[in-house]
Amino acid sequence: MKVRFGFVANSLSLWDASPAKTMTYKRYTELPRNERMDRLKEVTALNLEHTKRILYLCAAHEIKLYRLSSSLVPLATHPEVEWDFYSPFQHEWKELGDLIKEFEIRSSFHPNQFTLFTSPKEHVTDNAVKDMVYHYRMLEYMGIEKKSVINIHIGGSYGDKEATLVRFHENLKSLPLDVKDIMTLENDDKTYTVNETLGVCEKEDIPMVLDIHHHEANPGDVPLENQLERIFATWDRRDLVPKIHISSPKSEKAFRSHADLVDPGFVEGFFKTLKNMDQDVDFMVEAKHKDQAMLQLIEDLSSIRGVKRISGGTLEWS
Repeated sequence: MKVRFGFVANSLSLWDASPAKTMTYKRYTELPRNERMDRLKEVTALNLEHTKRILYLCAAHEIKLYRLSSSLVPLATHPEVEWDFYSPFQHEWKELGDLIKEFEIRSSFHPNQFTLFTSPKEHVTDNAVKDMVYHYRMLEYMGIEKKSVINIHIGGSYGDKEATLVRFHENLKSLPLDVKDIMTLENDDKTYTVNETLGVCEKEDIPMVLDIHHHEANPGDVPLENQLERIFATWDRRDLVPKIHISSPKSEKAFRSHADLVDPGFVEGFFKTLKNMDQDVDFMVEAKHKDQAMLQLIEDLSSIRGVKRISGGTLEWS
């Protein structure tokens, strides 16, 4: 069994490397009209440059998994702005894509919690489609859309899960097929359990991203071990290794919040379950200390008897 590790968006090991520097619409409107677009381009250029720095860090540490920031382009989908963020940065987008291919990094996006297809309000669905297309376009500009994923949650229940899931399937028809083709769904920590999310994934032929921390917070009534083979099978269509989100609670009182690091004891049991199944997976570490938490978790899990670190970002358990 091989497990590759990755981290989310920012690197704390690099100085001033945030790829999510932003600009509010309020700030945009306060600028003189002739300066607005220049400022948008400045912020975007900085985010793309910082992403490049992070990709080189991934290469140096042999990290094969990285979640790109959804905030690379400020105000990209704002109805009063919606600017052309491709033409001024054709070289930069291509350069990022070329590096991702050269370093063989599995890339992804995870839009925010407002990108959902369960709302009874039509404008919420319209905005979700717009946001999903925005993420797809960035992947397309980099030339990596065929190997990447855009991961979201199902959304709220609106007081009636059964009716809401019917609406989810209906609203999802609004999403362009090429975008839907690379989307994934993740179980969440309050509403839709692993079993409920898996049912939706199987019906829509969408790969499922399993979140272990969310499952512990919202386990449902079906043992996880009884669902793993079905979860992994949802990835067959994409011919991609199943992806799993790993984090641990900040505290018992703040159980749903992510801790700075990942407690190896919180994930070790699941790690051993995967070993018994002989299933290769990719672990996306969702901890506050980003790449530092990921590297620490790799060190911690590599101390288990029989586990061997075969590269900077990969463990093997034989």
